[in-house]
Amino acid sequence: MSVFDLGDMDGPVLCFGGPYSNAQATEAVLLEAKTRGIPETHVICTGDAVAYGGDPEKTVDLIRASGIHMVMGNCEEQLGSAADDCNCGFEDGSRCAHWSDVWFARARTRLDDDARTWMRGIPRQLRFTLYGRRFAVIHGGATDISEYVFASTPEAAKVESFERLNQDGAVDGVIGGHSGLPFTQAIGTKLWHNPGAIGMPANDGTPRGWYSVLAPDAAPGADNISVSLYPLDYDHAAARKAADAMSPDLPYGKTLADGLWPDMSVLPEPERRQRGRPLVGESVHWPGRRPVAAE
Repeated sequence: MSVFDLGDMDGPVLCFGGPYSNAQATEAVLLEAKTRGIPETHVICTGDAVAYGGDPEKTVDLIRASGIHMVMGNCEEQLGSAADDCNCGFEDGSRCAHWSDVWFARARTRLDDDARTWMRGIPRQLRFTLYGRRFAVIHGGATDISEYVFASTPEAAKVESFERLNQDGAVDGVIGGHSGLPFTQAIGTKLWHNPGAIGMPANDGTPRGWYSVLAPDAAPGADNISVSLYPLDYDHAAARKAADAMSPDLPYGKTLADGLWPDMSVLPEPERRQRGRPLVGESVHWPGRRPVAAE
């Protein structure tokens, strides 16, 4: 597995996942980083630049030109290797598997050799240190790039991923992607964090995407790290127009507007029950105090 070490981070780190060919959301999150004064060297994407949306080439161009860091998602792995499908982890014969075959084939025709070469060179894992704590950034699980890890995923599975990641050096926290739903969870002395996706809503009935900022706790004398989730507002109407123009036969344009996933077959029951309930940004202080509302 290719691992790239970013070294010590001397300031806040902005994380996001799943641009999913949504150029409008990608532009918005990059602007958010600039507005917050976070340099591109401190911005990390958890993968899947290309997927459901209508602007695969523009989204790739935006990310490449930005200078941010990114781990390889299953979509980059498959598109970069000229595979026949996205290896998204959908059940064979399911609606999501059929829909993914359609958008994947169309996205593949929109990307040139240079873009595919770039995808093949993306590391499968990033590491960095923030405030003395060691983080690993992966897309899915520690060994399976398409593994879905949700808040409700049993802790034993997450502990197993920590153990496997520790083989390449001790890890205190994991930043993951792929599942599309944001959450922050302490597991003993460890932390598992998913900043969510920007390119598709979080099935919460709103068109927003999600991202996070990790930073040393500002409280006097504190030695915690604050992990704050934030909603991303952007021109979702333009993103829907692009998605419908590329794939009018697929349901993802509608999802960009109503914020509801067209299929929930990959979701465990606890996450299914959250459908249509607007998420609220929060800050988790790790290790330490209880969550508080993010500013």
